[in-house]
Amino acid sequence: MVEYFLIALAVLALLSIVFEELTHINKAKTTLFFGCLAWITLFISNSGGDHHALNHHLEENLLEIAVLWLFLMSTMTFVAYLNAKGIIQMAVQRLFPAEASVKVIMLLLALFSLLLSAICDNVTATLVSLTLLQSFNVEKRIKLRMAILIVFAVNSGGVALITGDVTTLMIYLDGHVQISQLFLLLIPAAVSVLFLAFALSFRLKGTVFTLPAKKDYETVDILIAIIFFTTILMTMLLNVAYSIPPVLTFLTGLSIMFLVGRLYRSDKQELEILEYIRQIEYDTLLFFLGILLLVGMLKEIGTLHLVTDLYAQYNPTVSSYFAGIASALLDNVPLTAALLKAEPSLTSPQWLELTYAVGVGGSLLVIGSASGIVAMSKMKELTFISYSRYIPMLLVAYTLGYAVTIVLAQYYYG
Repeated sequence: MVEYFLIALAVLALLSIVFEELTHINKAKTTLFFGCLAWITLFISNSGGDHHALNHHLEENLLEIAVLWLFLMSTMTFVAYLNAKGIIQMAVQRLFPAEASVKVIMLLLALFSLLLSAICDNVTATLVSLTLLQSFNVEKRIKLRMAILIVFAVNSGGVALITGDVTTLMIYLDGHVQISQLFLLLIPAAVSVLFLAFALSFRLKGTVFTLPAKKDYETVDILIAIIFFTTILMTMLLNVAYSIPPVLTFLTGLSIMFLVGRLYRSDKQELEILEYIRQIEYDTLLFFLGILLLVGMLKEIGTLHLVTDLYAQYNPTVSSYFAGIASALLDNVPLTAALLKAEPSLTSPQWLELTYAVGVGGSLLVIGSASGIVAMSKMKELTFISYSRYIPMLLVAYTLGYAVTIVLAQYYYG
């Protein structure tokens, strides 16, 4: 009876994610509530049982969450600071011509969003790309298509680096893929995004003008930008060479950021730097906390074995493809976490296929990814219905990218 109640809590949490736009209740609050309530229920129902073992399982779950939290906190602190100082926007606008055709701008926008999302979290990459989009003098129909392209490109680029997408990071931290292997996913990601850019810009005509960027930063801000990109590079190099966990390298980079800021600023200015920490997407972090608590609970009661059984009924290549589509209906974070907890037996090429699928599949619906939800909240032109009209085109792009992933993975592992 208790198991049914706990499963009902997990279902309610997922429904709160899907219908967030209708209820106007932040999914971070609902998932955290249901996640904590589920574990409290577990402890109460376990009266007379082995509380030490249950507590040990909870601590293991919290340790996994802590590693993910610290990594995201480090990257998001850097990006929040640079974004607040306008450095990212300045760099972005310098990459784009002052005047170009719609087709050229959409191609550049697709590539920019793709690459930015590989080094930033999806939420930040989406916000920066949308900020750039708002500076274009284009009609609503074209702006809508550009926003859809941003959502797909951001989700696609994120799968190729552990700094880009949480699902990729989760699969990596579980030891199923290496950083060098993830680079392969840039190819199918680029192929699918470029296809979508050409498809969305087909028959579109006109010229797009961009506004010049304003210079509003100091020397120390440039140094912090250099520290950020150096940290990203060192994270990959040190992991490949010495297997140093990415979270350790990023925390080191964050400490250097604070030390440099302290050397260049007064005490008052130092406090202003620390204020940028508050711009981190804590809602996003709390959401992951709630979701992973729920998934840990489902593993504890044995429910995730059903996920394994369903996934194992078909060829993993086929199952992963539909798992990606399912992530458009359910958030890809709990879906990925559930599959990892269930520990399916996959080969290295199949893990790459799953990484691409769960990272990109959420793009098929606007509520299927954090990028889509952010875009929908920032642009009045983008609604569930307007986005849904492009599902066939998005499905073709996703399928194309997945097919390229299969070919590359099989060729790489020969």
